[in-house]
Amino acid sequence: MSKVFKSILNTIPRPWLISMSLWVRPLLDIYWRGHRYTDPINGKSYRRFLPYGYEDMRSNVLSPGTLSLERHRLCWLYLKEHTELFSKNIKVLHFAPEQAFYPRFRRLKNIEYTTTDLNSPLADVHADICALPFDNNQYDMIICNHVLEHIPDDLRAMREIYRVLKPGGLAILQVPYQGNREKTFQDDSITDPKQRAEIFGQYDHVRVYGMDYFERLRRVGFRVEAFDIANELDLAQIQRYGLAPGELIPLAFKD
Repeated sequence: MSKVFKSILNTIPRPWLISMSLWVRPLLDIYWRGHRYTDPINGKSYRRFLPYGYEDMRSNVLSPGTLSLERHRLCWLYLKEHTELFSKNIKVLHFAPEQAFYPRFRRLKNIEYTTTDLNSPLADVHADICALPFDNNQYDMIICNHVLEHIPDDLRAMREIYRVLKPGGLAILQVPYQGNREKTFQDDSITDPKQRAEIFGQYDHVRVYGMDYFERLRRVGFRVEAFDIANELDLAQIQRYGLAPGELIPLAFKD
């Protein structure tokens, strides 16, 4: 199964994958029902999660019901327990909207919800993250997860996110980072997809982030905090939800 998933991810364009998954997901949801693992996004339990990965396949990480990965379930738990997303009237901008979130956020009556991406069929506005067509200080919350590692000039993208975020607003800016790497590595001369996959972890990534990512966010003006779910859940709960132990959520505030 891992080889099949890897082949699909690396050969089918992402917009096609999104469209295909709309009819595949309900079938997976029913087939893999069980009691061992629970997806906090839909509250359903499964006998296992599925493998996922463009280069190195991770086992037991993709929820059959929502197609969420570890990072999505972690983000959901933070949003539910620590934000007013589900209760307060706020404006939300969502980059590259994930299927795990998109239909649920669309149903929320309390938020003014806008999605954006260059190519996604789920985007309301097709735009370049480095040149956003939005006015200054527009959004109370911005969700931009696993996008910046695709952007050659990520600091410019961060500045654009900062610009359109309201004072007092929050941007959730998850990226794949290596906790044992001090400095972010980027080499713009590496353009071959196979080399990028070997060095950066995915064929369309342009860098691998280190722990200085938090400082990169501060450089554009954000006040940055790191949310650690381990302060709230024990190891058994982390395993049941299929989370990645030790993963931190970068929280970027505009004061």
